[in-house]
Amino acid sequence: MNKIALGTWNTPLENLPRLAVALGLNAEDLWIKRDDLSSLGGGGNKIRKLEYSCAKAVELGATTLVTVGAAQSNHARLTAAAGAKLGLNVELVLAGQAPEHPTGNIVLDGLFGAKLHWLGDADDGQLEQAAQQRIQDLQQQGITASFIPFGGSNAYAAQGYVDCAKELKQQAEHIDHVVVALGSGGTMAGLVHELGADLVYGVHTGAVTDPENRVRNLLADMQSSDYSDTIRVRLDQVGDGYSALTEPVKEALRLIAQYEGIVLDPIYTGRAFAGLVAAVRDGTIQKGQKTIFLHTGGLPGFFGHPDVIQYATSLSRV
Repeated sequence: MNKIALGTWNTPLENLPRLAVALGLNAEDLWIKRDDLSSLGGGGNKIRKLEYSCAKAVELGATTLVTVGAAQSNHARLTAAAGAKLGLNVELVLAGQAPEHPTGNIVLDGLFGAKLHWLGDADDGQLEQAAQQRIQDLQQQGITASFIPFGGSNAYAAQGYVDCAKELKQQAEHIDHVVVALGSGGTMAGLVHELGADLVYGVHTGAVTDPENRVRNLLADMQSSDYSDTIRVRLDQVGDGYSALTEPVKEALRLIAQYEGIVLDPIYTGRAFAGLVAAVRDGTIQKGQKTIFLHTGGLPGFFGHPDVIQYATSLSRV
C-alpha cells in the first residue's frame, strides 16, 4: 500500500512512573505511546490513517477531500490540516449547528482553510449521505473529490496502526496490554491485526453504536486472522453519552495531568485512561504487567468542551 508522509515517526514511548505507583503498579509497569506528538495540525492518531487515505486520493486525481464527523471532530481537523499541507481543498460535513462562538477543533478547521457544512441533528448515516451528495455536486462542476469515512477508518487506512504496532514492537521488548480509545475502530483494528487480540484493550467512547462488531468487520476487511470473540473491549466508560463528562474521566484527566504533566481530552483519551484505571482496580491489569497507553491526541477538543473547562478551572489553587 502506498502512503504519503504527513507525520513525524517514530513517536516516543515514555514511562509514567509516578502515576504507575499512584495507581498501585510498579514504577516501570506503565508507559505512554505519544501519538499526540505526531506533528501535523496539532497531532493525533488520525495522521497515520490519513497518510494512506490521502495517498489514495492523490492517486485517483482528487483535488478535494470530503469527510464527516461530530462538531469537535479531531479527524475533521486533521483532514483539514492534511489538505492544507498537500494543497487539496477540504470540505467537512459536521453534525450540529454552527456555533456563535467557535472553540477547539472548529477554530482550527477554519484556520486550515476547510469549508464547513453543518447538518444539524444528524447521525453517521445522514452525514455520509450528505457528504456523498456533496461529492456528486462537485463532480458535476468538474471537480474530483475523494470521500474519507467517519474517523478516517476503513481497512485501507487502518494500515496506519499496523505501522504503529510495528513501532511498539521495536520500542518495547515485552508488552502485556496496549490500552486505546475505541471510536471509529480503525486504530484498534490496526493494532489487533499486528499485535493480536490478546494484547489490545479497547475502551468504548460512545462514538459508534456497535464498537466490537465495527472492529471485527475492519479486521475481516483487512483479511486478518484475529477477529474472533476474543477482542477485548471495555464498555463501561461512556456514561450518559458521547459528549458527557463523567466522574471517572474527570479523575483520569486530573491524575495524568497532576502526576505526569500530560493533557488528555474528555471524549477519547480521557475515557480510555479512565478505562485503564478501572482495569487496574478490578484486576484486569495487574502489578508487574507492562501496560502501554496509546495517547491518540485530541488536545484542541479539551478547549471545545465547556464542562471540562469548568472542571479544570475548579482545580485552580488561589
